[in-house]
This record gives sequence, C-alpha cells and structure tokens, in this order.
Amino acid sequence: MNGLLVTLHVLVALLLIGGILLQPGTKGGGLGSAFGGGGANTAFGARGAAPFLAKLTYWLAAGFMITSLAIEMVIVRENRRVSDRLDELSKVKPAPPAAPPAAPSIPPQAPAPAPKK
Repeated sequence: MNGLLVTLHVLVALLLIGGILLQPGTKGGGLGSAFGGGGANTAFGARGAAPFLAKLTYWLAAGFMITSLAIEMVIVRENRRVSDRLDELSKVKPAPPAAPPAAPSIPPQAPAPAPKK
C-alpha cells in the first residue's frame, strides 16, 4: 500500500510539472509552442489549450495534496518519525576495519646472465 501510494504521488508530481510547463505564459507560447508552433492550439479548439491545461493543473494539484496527506497519515498511523530512524542508525556500530591483506611473499630471483657476443 505504501509503495503504491508513493508511486502514485511521484506520477502525479511529474504530470503536474508537465502540465505547468505546457501552459502558455504571458507572452504566449510556453513550452507547448515548441512542440508544434501555433498549430498546436487547434487540437484543443478555438480557445486553445489554456482552459484545459488550467483545469488539469487544478486537478493534479488537488491530487498531489491528497496523496501528500495520505502518505503523512500512513506515517502517523505506523507511529514512525524521522528522529526514530536516526536513533536506529546511530545505534548501529560500524564494523571494525579489516586487517590489510598480507603482501605475497615472492622469492627473489637471480638475475639473468648477460648474453655473450
């Protein structure tokens, strides 16, 4: 349940970011104009995409808030706190450092004899 809720939250957040970036700005266009110029507005009717994207943004913002509150309710219901997790991590003692590996003992070799001419 918790993983599904977090996945839904991230999906809504990404859609919200995309919806905001596609909205036309005060000078017209926005990121949406980069994907089709002025002809992109005809897909949404004579008024363009602004009313549709505004409504989509409202619904996605509401979904983002609802999933945020739902995640918080799950955390509170499980009596979890961030400070509890930090306490658990501070109680764990690190493992002692391992001894350095011993150098392999290679017997010295006699130098090769010089070649005769």
